[in-house]
Amino acid sequence: MITQRPKGTQDWFGHNMALRTEIEKIGRELAAEYNMKEIITPVFEHTVLFARGVGETTDVVQKEMYTFTDKGDRSITLKPEGTAGAIRAYLENSMYAEPAPAKLFYVTPAFRYEQPQSGRLRQHHQFGIEMIGSKSPLCEVELISFLNTFIGRLGLKQVKLHINSIGCPVCRKNYNEALLKYLSQYENDLCGTCKERMKKNPLRVIDCKVPSCKEIVKDAPRTVDYLCEECRDHFEELKNLLSAMGIPYEVDTGIVRGLDYYTKTVFEFVSEDGFTLCGGGRYDGLIHEIDEKQDIPSVGFGCGIERIIYFLEKEGVELVEDPKPLLYVGLLGAETRAQGYKLVKSLRDAGISTETDYMDRSAKAQMKYANKLGVKYVIMLGSNELEAGVARLKDMSDGSETEVKLEDVVKVIKSKA
Repeated sequence: MITQRPKGTQDWFGHNMALRTEIEKIGRELAAEYNMKEIITPVFEHTVLFARGVGETTDVVQKEMYTFTDKGDRSITLKPEGTAGAIRAYLENSMYAEPAPAKLFYVTPAFRYEQPQSGRLRQHHQFGIEMIGSKSPLCEVELISFLNTFIGRLGLKQVKLHINSIGCPVCRKNYNEALLKYLSQYENDLCGTCKERMKKNPLRVIDCKVPSCKEIVKDAPRTVDYLCEECRDHFEELKNLLSAMGIPYEVDTGIVRGLDYYTKTVFEFVSEDGFTLCGGGRYDGLIHEIDEKQDIPSVGFGCGIERIIYFLEKEGVELVEDPKPLLYVGLLGAETRAQGYKLVKSLRDAGISTETDYMDRSAKAQMKYANKLGVKYVIMLGSNELEAGVARLKDMSDGSETEVKLEDVVKVIKSKA
């Protein structure tokens, strides 16, 4: 057990680490273009934040949270998602006093106790954005536009935007009554979880993944048929804006999202086989739920980095090559170490990725190692080379060699980089 990682976790190294770094780099660069500011919140929060914010009827709160009592007898939970912590930070630090909207992005670990599967782990990593302070559907369009560009820069093509509106508390009341009336006919056929959901939050039954429940709800009433005038106008403007932006979408009335805080717009980017890459929506009541003195609208999304990697592999997208040093400097004999490593340091200081020998390998073994590293150039330094003040630069692509003065090595390699 001591050398085995916990179930549902992952070690990051090698190609996957390079891939994750590149995904985050693309996200951060795009966030700068959209004037999004990075926020980092604690890995754990008071449990009540997630119970109030995420929703007590959700699977996340009921089944999936990593919760413990600390030494101060406080109930603490490892964050299951990024939104609640970002909103708590927004309120605690009075960001509402700044010009609206606040546009925050984060890359954060998240923890959910669930059955591990492709692209979904018990410890995973989310890239997310929250826009806080505006009711305009232009905010949803901003985030959807961001994601559309982000997905394009990742090189993914087999992903489509699905949107829906689940209304607000005003129209949700009428919808819940109609949905409850429909579901009551099939109550005995619903799974145990959905029987509980019927009493607390009937909308969550629409999101059930149990095949028998999915079959029942396919003919259930849909939220879009019960929208109040404000929610209907909001949804129509959203669709018009997306069309004007040239962003294709599909209205999918089966999307309700798995967290209680959503209102009005919900959206997902979905593969052809129905696998969700990322999702989000509007949650105008979330801040009021967390702090009753505040009533500030917000919208956001979360995108799992592991899920992105799953999609990249599924589509065969080679987003990044494994990084390779440009140059290998071989050291032949203990007497070459000081001057040879000084050259290595000067190359690195000039921004040239350089590797050398730390294992006292023979010249032949060092050439094999350099070849395995995939370097483009090799310099082998022995006492003769150091005495003469020259080095032979070998081009590994064609085997050609060039004599270079030691003081010119940095300049010559930079010209080839």
